[in-house]
Amino acid sequence: MYNRDRPPREYHKAICTDCGQECEVPFKPTEGKPVYCRECYRKHAPPRRDRY
Repeated sequence: MYNRDRPPREYHKAICTDCGQECEVPFKPTEGKPVYCRECYRKHAPPRRDRY
């Protein structure tokens, strides 16, 4: 959903913890916490449950 009152999301460059590929994330990476690119995140994310 798009909110006109919210400024555009700011992306930050990061290096994926798993594959080492440069990626952009919608949060400022915190040192010591893993950051995953889109592909690697899918491998680490818990399985999605159906909402209905």
